[in-house]
Amino acid sequence: MHLPHEQRYSETHGNTPYRRMGRSGLALPAISLGLWQNFGAQAPVATQRDIIVAAFDRGITQFDLANNYGPPPGSAEENFGRILHKDLRGYRDELVITTKAGYRFLPGPYGEGGSRKYLLSSLDSSLKRMNIDYVDIFYSHRYDPTTPLHETLGALKFAVDSGKALYAGISSYSAARTREALQVASEIGLTLSVHQPSYSLLNRWIEEEDADGDSVASVCAEAGLGIVAFSPLAQGLLTTKYLSGDIPTNSRAAQGGSFSRSYVSQENITALRALNDIAVERGQSLAQMALAWTLRRPEITSVIVGARTVEQLSENLDAVLDLEFTDAQLRQIEATAVDGGLNLWASRSSDL
Repeated sequence: MHLPHEQRYSETHGNTPYRRMGRSGLALPAISLGLWQNFGAQAPVATQRDIIVAAFDRGITQFDLANNYGPPPGSAEENFGRILHKDLRGYRDELVITTKAGYRFLPGPYGEGGSRKYLLSSLDSSLKRMNIDYVDIFYSHRYDPTTPLHETLGALKFAVDSGKALYAGISSYSAARTREALQVASEIGLTLSVHQPSYSLLNRWIEEEDADGDSVASVCAEAGLGIVAFSPLAQGLLTTKYLSGDIPTNSRAAQGGSFSRSYVSQENITALRALNDIAVERGQSLAQMALAWTLRRPEITSVIVGARTVEQLSENLDAVLDLEFTDAQLRQIEATAVDGGLNLWASRSSDL
């Protein structure tokens, strides 16, 4: 059983600011821990445990999961559940545990999408894997054009009404789909509280206006939805490991999967080097500045970071030590932070 640091919420130790999630009553840490990568069966459980308890010792209360996180799918939830009950079982009320469903998890017609059957059966399975009674936030992981939104959001409402989730959210919905979801939610009596999109210095799609003049950021701000941004480091691209233009053998780009080698383009490397120069002038690492920049927007409640080691986690968490930018720095960044073609979720959800 882990004994958490007594000063985990103090300004002198944890250093973690908390932000209100939209118009809800829930406050989240400015930086949260995501278990998308490095928490499946391939990673040592002892390392996973060290990262999770180190995060909690720094006041990180939100742990972000999904049914398909691993690999294999489901293993991140299983591992997190074991660590939770071995090391943090007496602190469940201090934790915000989230999960999602929408992408492929099982074979056959009921293993993906936005149907009531898939979402609710997935939530039940997630609760069993983590051995908990409820999650704090349950997300529709992606917009599903084959399922009516009334059905998808009706499933979220059932999850909240049944006590299996405390808050409901959506992930990677475009501005138009977010507005549509808000309208449907109002019709059925569901409160949507949060949107989880990808967002980073090199992936700024939530700022882009559609034909109606709406952006994800503006729609969320108007509706009072909190925004929890994932991939704020562009899956590790916004770190110093790629500054040379080479692909390290132990990097995510070398491993394939969701990170394409094409992301390490000459245009992106040029942008990274310029951004790194600005970070050095600020006295931060590139990763720290990237996180601070993402948190500059008032609509952003929290950013989700992954970690391979405790040291990497600690570096990222120290980004909150300097969240202020001068006007000159913002102008420099604006001239450099171009879209890097990194929104790999666009064709499956945010472009619909």
